[in-house]
Amino acid sequence: MEKQPLPTDDEKTDAGESEVNGYAGEESQQGSSSTRAGWNSKIEYFLAQVGFSVGLGNVWRFPYLCHQNGGGAFLLLYVLLMLLVGIPLFFLELAAGQAIRQGSIGVWKYISPRLAGIGYSSCVVCFFVALYYNVILAWSLFYLGNSFQHPLPWEQCPKHGNVTVKECEKSSPTSYFWYRKALDITDSIDETGSFNTYIVCCLLAAWTVVCLGMFKGIKSSVKVMYFSSIFPYVVLFCFLVRGLMLDGALEGISHMFYPKLEIWADVQVWRQAATQVFFALGLGFGSIIAYSSYNPKNNNCHRDAFTVSFINFLTSVLATLVVFAVLGFRAKNKVIKCVVGYVLKGTAIGYVDQGLMPVFNYSDPKSVALGEYRSWFKQYDFLGLIRGVEGTGLAFIAFTEAMSLLPGSPFWSALFFLMLLNLGLSTMFGTMEGILAPLSDRFKTLANNKIKLTVFSCIVGFVIGLLFTQRCGNYFVTMFDDYSATLPLIIVVVFETFSVSWLYGADRFLDDIEAMLGWRPSVVYKYLWKYICLLAMLGLLLATTIRMFIARPTYMAWNQEKASEEYLEYPGWALAVLASLIIFAMMPVPVALIHALLQDRRKPRSRDTEIGQYSIVSTVDTPMTDMSELDHRNGVATSVS
Repeated sequence: MEKQPLPTDDEKTDAGESEVNGYAGEESQQGSSSTRAGWNSKIEYFLAQVGFSVGLGNVWRFPYLCHQNGGGAFLLLYVLLMLLVGIPLFFLELAAGQAIRQGSIGVWKYISPRLAGIGYSSCVVCFFVALYYNVILAWSLFYLGNSFQHPLPWEQCPKHGNVTVKECEKSSPTSYFWYRKALDITDSIDETGSFNTYIVCCLLAAWTVVCLGMFKGIKSSVKVMYFSSIFPYVVLFCFLVRGLMLDGALEGISHMFYPKLEIWADVQVWRQAATQVFFALGLGFGSIIAYSSYNPKNNNCHRDAFTVSFINFLTSVLATLVVFAVLGFRAKNKVIKCVVGYVLKGTAIGYVDQGLMPVFNYSDPKSVALGEYRSWFKQYDFLGLIRGVEGTGLAFIAFTEAMSLLPGSPFWSALFFLMLLNLGLSTMFGTMEGILAPLSDRFKTLANNKIKLTVFSCIVGFVIGLLFTQRCGNYFVTMFDDYSATLPLIIVVVFETFSVSWLYGADRFLDDIEAMLGWRPSVVYKYLWKYICLLAMLGLLLATTIRMFIARPTYMAWNQEKASEEYLEYPGWALAVLASLIIFAMMPVPVALIHALLQDRRKPRSRDTEIGQYSIVSTVDTPMTDMSELDHRNGVATSVS
């Protein structure tokens, strides 16, 4: 495919009437097929980037990690890694996409045809993520539909006649509704079971919404993002205000942020913090590159990198405050009932020493104040009831249970799941753009039929996604979430960093950025890209790989008879599927390398065609230097080991 150069000054003059502040207007977007679409305004671009990077992980992954790994100490570690690794790599992807103005495949192929596989791997990983991510949106739709009734269906255990269902009685109403009503889950991944009709319908609805939102590319998706990217913040602030008014909220928050600096000595904490930074910013997916490729050449992508990263971080902190304010309220309700039950039982059997009896009225749980029994109950850690829950356990069980205790619980429930739906939808738009934009840029036929490509991709996603709507589907979601993206994306970013900083050259890349922005970023980025970021990603890759091989991979299953969760080892066939996902995602990298090497051998080369040395990109809008063309001009066959 012919590489698209950056627009020249003459081209910008011709298009000047349809541009406002450097951003393309509607007329320019509707121009010829050779003209690349652009954002109508900087606000649209920010909504897209923030919407993609701020997702479900900010709400249910970050609070869990913060709680498990030292509270305030983890926050400091997270900020440190974000500054040293996350933001420099985020800036690298923004600058590459904006300079070359193509998707991930075109960007890395432009730098060198031998690196084109990096872009294809990003597309494969985006497809894997889209498959299971949209299932989570389907679950949110299911809960949203069930929120419009009072009382909520997960507030009380169902009864058969006058007998309470044992599975619910042994666990809790929210756990029972999640595992039995929503998922109707099997006891293990080996038991497939039938398709869940309700979830199939919700999955179809979710893919339909994504398809309609992506129907006309960024022109249609950004209109949805005006709501889907802003609405979650409105909901989070509403929950924060309401949460701070709840009894027990401050105890939950103080427990959450109490610093435990000793965790800095734990290598696993560093690994988890680095992984969270990596996924929170969406590195390696190709979506950052795709979105930035629609920017004008002179857009300040350096400032964008800092702005989007810190908005992402502040969103995670805001979500953490909300989660632990509400869970603190839930914990206090649980412990009050526990204390009263313990006192009553202990008094009945003579277990509690009368000299240690509390002075409060323990026969009425609502009259019990936390401070009155804290000294009596100090040998127990009541805040331990703020369990280290994450993911679906936090959203669909713990947080759902806490909301059922609030007055007007259907309203808060509908608000919460509508927020999850919008968070996921913005991320899905970015993920799909990470697939569609590179393929459209690479293949002219697909570019001329982008609407058909979008519809076809969504249909394929829905059909394959039916795998996750079986009764054992939740176990496959866990498998894909844990293994289909983590290792391949880390490898992709390692290749990206190495390609730019060593193969292409960090100084050369900074030259291109200077020509693009009109000023040169700090030389610090050169050393961050060449050493700090690369070594950090290699360390994360090594730690993740070792962790996978030290112990056999496990998943959390629901045992119906025991009515409790338990960890089970993946069977042999599941491990084969797991390995296949990783191999398939990384296969394009060596395949593209071998293909490029074979093509180079077929091309006749002559040293007489030597033209000259590489020259720094000028301030006019010229394309980034193509490393493969440079090698051809110099008559040097670069070998990539």
